[in-house]
Amino acid sequence: MQSAIRNPNSATARRLLLFDIDGTLIHSGGAGVEALKRAFKERFGIDDDLSGIEIAGMTDSGIVLNILNKHKIPATNENMSAFLDSYVHFLSLELPRRKGKLLPGVLKLLERLKSRPHVVLALLTGNVSRGAQLKLEHYGVWHFFEFGAFADDHRDRNQLGRFARARAKEKHGREFVASEIDIIGDTPRDIACGKALGARTIAVATGRWSRGELAKHRPDVLIDDLADVESVINTLGW
Repeated sequence: MQSAIRNPNSATARRLLLFDIDGTLIHSGGAGVEALKRAFKERFGIDDDLSGIEIAGMTDSGIVLNILNKHKIPATNENMSAFLDSYVHFLSLELPRRKGKLLPGVLKLLERLKSRPHVVLALLTGNVSRGAQLKLEHYGVWHFFEFGAFADDHRDRNQLGRFARARAKEKHGREFVASEIDIIGDTPRDIACGKALGARTIAVATGRWSRGELAKHRPDVLIDDLADVESVINTLGW
């Protein structure tokens, strides 16, 4: 672990942990990308291998917008909604066909954290809510999370933190200040999102970005993976 910042009072202070999904909690075996390709083909009759389309760390709505723009298809609300509806349908078909997995340590970590009364587990993800639920139910961990902020809320990932904070306040009756929030993800966009909120940023090198590439974006904490659950909890003060 690198650059770990531990608050000596964190063992008793409330913490809001906002987890990314793809590359942080799971690898879907390419189910999401294949679902996007199939949805685009079904809705617009165009084969596209999605080369040149940035996927990692993007919101689903942002990805759809970029695909439509690439092919000069009007990004109307109707076209966006139809594309996303079709994507969710094909995602439900692709997940069982793929050799995806929960990433090392994830299940044990979530089990440990769920039992801690000072910890609030939630999501901050580029997935639309229906896609997030499909993925995490498929891998058996959806029930660990109380709520989330999703691509349905905003196309710009950096705006999602405020939705997560608002839902935390609704559910727990208190405002979580930025210093009480951790954002955990595997891409530079997760780090940027956390910085936009003023939260502590925890980068996990289990996605397509290497440890060295993530380090350039200066997360507060940088770890290889979540496999050593005890070390993760102790280092982060969870």
